[in-house]
Amino acid sequence: MILHHVPGSRSMRVLWLIEELGLDCELRLWSLTDGGLRSPEFRALSPAGRIPALEVDGRAIFESGAILQYLTEREDRLAPKPGEPERGDFLEWVHFAETQANILQALNIHHIFLRPESARSIPLMRLDTKRLAVTARALDDHLAGRETLLSGFSAADCMLGFNIEALFRFLPAADHPALAAYRDRMAARPAYRRAAARAGGDAIYARDFYEVPDVPG
Repeated sequence: MILHHVPGSRSMRVLWLIEELGLDCELRLWSLTDGGLRSPEFRALSPAGRIPALEVDGRAIFESGAILQYLTEREDRLAPKPGEPERGDFLEWVHFAETQANILQALNIHHIFLRPESARSIPLMRLDTKRLAVTARALDDHLAGRETLLSGFSAADCMLGFNIEALFRFLPAADHPALAAYRDRMAARPAYRRAAARAGGDAIYARDFYEVPDVPG
């Protein structure tokens, strides 16, 4: 099993799940900035040139949600089975995580990757910050009085729990206490700690918190 990985990226979701499942996995590291993800070699694994991709069982699988679903079904663990009461909830949270991640990606582009800074759209940055806050409030409400997204830990927590550290780069953790406590519980899991130790740090964020800049003039 080979996981194609960028430190700080969505591939952490898969690495965390692999550690939770106790599977052996080799890491192949890539960069967001050197053009390697656009190479024919990588696009043969992930046609859109996006991380993660997982080589397993004689094939390559891309899209983190698809990989998580494949591995939980392959190992028959950490996901409700079709027909079980929480199956719908599991699928909802897996896909909610990607909705939230796409907002985070938009904020990353504006705050970090878009150059020159004059090319940034401050109204869009404000709008996406508000959209992110909507998702954070929904999670804060859902997690009040709960330990995990479902009745027990599942791959949905790997899928969504990865987002929370990035979310608090743009929203104050103090405004979302249940979500902040959930983040701390997930980060304390032994499998998360093992994954974080292998993951290679964070290749994206240089600051703890990113404010939306004032509109010039």
